Amino acid sequence: MKNFALKSFNPCQIEPKGWLLDQLKIQASSLSGNLDKIWPDIRDSKYIGGDREGWERVPYWLDGFIPLAYLLKDDGMISRAKKYINAIIQSQKSDGWICPCQEEEREKYDMWAFLLLSKVLVLYFECSGDERIESVLSRALKNFSIHIEKHPLFGWGKYRWFEGLIAVYWLYDKIGEAWLLDLAHTLCRQGTDYNALCDSGLLNETKNQWTFDTHVVNLAMAIKSDALMSRITCRDGNVFAEKLLDILFKYHGNAVGHFNGDECLASASPIRGTELCGVAEAMYSYETLFSVTGNPKWVDSLEKLAFNAFPAAMSPDMWTHQYDQMVNQISCVPFEGQPIFGTNGVQAHIFGLEPNFGCCTANFNQAFPKFALSTFYHGESGIISAALAPSKVSFKIDDIPVSIELDTLYPFRNTLKYTVIAEKKASFELAVRIPSWVTKITFQGTEYFPDQEGFLRFNKQWSGTESIVLEFTFDVVFEERPKDMVCLRRGPLYYSVAIKEDWHKKEYISDGVERKFPYCDYEIRPLSKWNLAYAEKNIIFEENDLFDMPFSSENPPVRAIAKMREIPWGFEEGFPEICARVPKSRVPRGPVRQIILHPYGCTNLRMTELPLLK
Repeated sequence: MKNFALKSFNPCQIEPKGWLLDQLKIQASSLSGNLDKIWPDIRDSKYIGGDREGWERVPYWLDGFIPLAYLLKDDGMISRAKKYINAIIQSQKSDGWICPCQEEEREKYDMWAFLLLSKVLVLYFECSGDERIESVLSRALKNFSIHIEKHPLFGWGKYRWFEGLIAVYWLYDKIGEAWLLDLAHTLCRQGTDYNALCDSGLLNETKNQWTFDTHVVNLAMAIKSDALMSRITCRDGNVFAEKLLDILFKYHGNAVGHFNGDECLASASPIRGTELCGVAEAMYSYETLFSVTGNPKWVDSLEKLAFNAFPAAMSPDMWTHQYDQMVNQISCVPFEGQPIFGTNGVQAHIFGLEPNFGCCTANFNQAFPKFALSTFYHGESGIISAALAPSKVSFKIDDIPVSIELDTLYPFRNTLKYTVIAEKKASFELAVRIPSWVTKITFQGTEYFPDQEGFLRFNKQWSGTESIVLEFTFDVVFEERPKDMVCLRRGPLYYSVAIKEDWHKKEYISDGVERKFPYCDYEIRPLSKWNLAYAEKNIIFEENDLFDMPFSSENPPVRAIAKMREIPWGFEEGFPEICARVPKSRVPRGPVRQIILHPYGCTNLRMTELPLLK
């Protein structure tokens, strides 16, 4: 049984800084930090003795709320998280069963909720050091192993079996008992064979039919499935993930580093949607893949989602979100007839409390906190700076206290400043991941090059306070898209035409759930031209040091100015709320104009895939 390549720091060792700290504070002060006060499925959940949902929503929320609370060192939030953990632990049955259902209901209880809860308990231990967790999980996993021998995995649990490996491995590393490895093999045997699914051809198609096999969140989670299992099988953890993603991007890839699924796989069209849960889970899959393999390309994939697709699905204040986002999204109003989405409803793309379905309301919370935890890792020969965002890590080398702080406005800027403080002389390596889109690295006036693995390494004896300042160069790239369209990227940031917005607030009560400002629903309509094409490739970038939100649609940290022309684009037939998949005509009308583009993650309405006029 092999160890994974890297080890994570716990939330008490990582300290977010700069714009990342601001973003986490925004999250804590908005929907994520208040769900237990306003949303019945969390506030009155069966997990704490209430009568509302007792399945995935509380564990989903805790999976983000717990690390958020500890990263911010917020005693009030920590106390609220502990309230839920205490209730879960205290309700554990004498035989180890820990989910809130009656004994006669167990046979039909989809064990996905337990798989999710088990990794949440591990996360809580990593944050709190709560000594109860080992015993609680030992009893719960033993009960679970007996249960699935009689009642094999089905439904969501069958398709998300590998999530249980996180708790299984954690407990095995503590107690080393062979039954845990037997359980890991049982999970794999009972779970969906995603390798066979890749070979079946089912993932190549867009059928607009709901199935577990083509469900976008299942597939986003499954990216890491074989890598997790590789600890036992000793296979290369990269191979299956690459195979699955090759298929997903070939047939369903969108312009900003993800794949479409609304709710199941949805082609590469810029007017089809992708579900927010899928984005959040893909981020976690890439984080897991990096820790398993040490391959920095997975952090490239993580950063693309963290800086583009994820914030684009949230309102800038994070009080509301979309279920489905579109790459070319000219309005967010309910469809009057049949939705363009494959299996989702007429309101899946509006911003609100729980548009279409409430899973994303609970599950989006994990994305930014876990991203913050991916900024630094323990490597074999030292410390790895992985996801590049302002943060600080504190640790000990041979009992010598050491800290490393990264001060940066990346991805909105191109400079990274590392400050290493060692109380005494300490020898270790600091390996800085160099993203694949960096075309030049300057250090102390000299050009440097990453090694073959993609890192710039500083292996030395550190003493006192020392600084390293790196400057990156990014090229401007027009990435080719289907139907002779392009999208603009510089570094990890994609850029979109920033459409001016008219927000309409909708306050109401449905199924006993109140939508009330600031967690109400919104319809958004365009107030500016969107039927545009690039007239040339010359792009000017302007930096803004006075931004107050990292992903503000009104005042972003950086913007682009492009020369563009209007074209007769038109609407998709039968959908007056949606631009046509491709323009009706590419013959320009009107003069060349300077048009402002914002980073994709700083948009709510946007045009991203556009023609480049010949």
